[in-house]
Amino acid sequence: MSELRFAQGLGSRAAVLLVLTAGCSEDEEAGGQAASGPPTPAVVVEELRAETVPIFREFVARTEAVDTVEIQARVEAILEAREYEEGMPVKKGQVLYRLDHRTYDANLAAAEASLAKARADLKLAEEQVSVRAAEAALVSAQATLKKAKQDVARLRPLAEKDAVPRQDLDTAIAAEEVAVAQVDVQEATLKNAKITEEVGVLMTRAAVAAAQAQVDLAKLDLDYCTIKAPMNGLIGRTEVNVGNLVGRGSATVLATLSSIDPMYVTFAISEEEYLLAEASREARGEALDSTPFELILADDSVFDHEGTFVTAERAVAVETGTLQLVVSLPNPEGRLRPGQFGRVRARVDLVENAVLVPQRAVMEQQGTQVVFVVGEGDVVALRSIQTSERHEGFFVVTSGLAAGERVIVEGQLKARPGMPVKPMDAPVSSEPGRGE
Repeated sequence: MSELRFAQGLGSRAAVLLVLTAGCSEDEEAGGQAASGPPTPAVVVEELRAETVPIFREFVARTEAVDTVEIQARVEAILEAREYEEGMPVKKGQVLYRLDHRTYDANLAAAEASLAKARADLKLAEEQVSVRAAEAALVSAQATLKKAKQDVARLRPLAEKDAVPRQDLDTAIAAEEVAVAQVDVQEATLKNAKITEEVGVLMTRAAVAAAQAQVDLAKLDLDYCTIKAPMNGLIGRTEVNVGNLVGRGSATVLATLSSIDPMYVTFAISEEEYLLAEASREARGEALDSTPFELILADDSVFDHEGTFVTAERAVAVETGTLQLVVSLPNPEGRLRPGQFGRVRARVDLVENAVLVPQRAVMEQQGTQVVFVVGEGDVVALRSIQTSERHEGFFVVTSGLAAGERVIVEGQLKARPGMPVKPMDAPVSSEPGRGE
């Protein structure tokens, strides 16, 4: 019995010793960890750089056709046929509509007949002989006057010598006076004949011109019966169906045709943006028509061709304080149509030696932009900054940072101001938002 009690006491002492020994080991391990401290966190840093950065702006835009034409029926007739497919491109000179032209064929024939008669009348007027007859009569009267003067000149000296009767001289003088009167009459007749013939010719020529005008007008009306496309473009749906009477009283709009290559894009910029862009452009000595413009379509795709500046509105709109600009874009594939909405992207400025900070390094803290900067000794510091523009995943820094400084772009949640970190150039994790 005494041996049993001794063994039990010895076992109890051993158990207590074992517990004490285990407790000492745990305290030593905990003390060792407290002495060494937590491990230094690894973060990804990026060194800031300075470079020349183009500043772009986007403006809400709308496409417009350079030319839009209403296809009209200009003569009164029945619409006989439509020769195009609605909503499809057409070529200049392509037949679009045909009108009933029988009335205008008859009008042309009548006008041509009137023209032929007028030309015949003109020929007759130009071949009148009245002037030539008057000229001949005048010559005859002048010859008679000449003979009468010769008779007077011959008889006068003979009568003075009483070689011939005085009555013969008186008869010769009377004949001379009659001959003078006849010459005057024939001269007046000739003048009147010339005037009459000239007026007749002028009147018949005017009649010919009027008849020719009627022929031209009839041909024009006949041509209007075949309606052709005045330019290349995209035509819409027809407004009038075949079989209807068109052109009664006034022109009838049949369809609308719009040019599609090139295409205009219009957008508005504020007065402030306009002034800043103009100042920047003038400082660099660039021409406005050399600035490229990109069109971003409604599905966020970028149009294949760049645009060039065409014109600006004369004045700033008083109601909105904006200036309307027009850009021309090539559209050979016909992808653009009038009335589409999109965004015009244009370079409005060029910032030299701009400090760029990655967007994923910037955080918001109580409405202020902040970054973690890794300074000397790889110690973290919290820095407030100000930025302006975005450029390819970066912000342009206006204050708070300088080129050459290092900012944390990954691992911000493990960093605290004043604590050391282990900077790395390569990513250490797949944190959400990386690569934005």
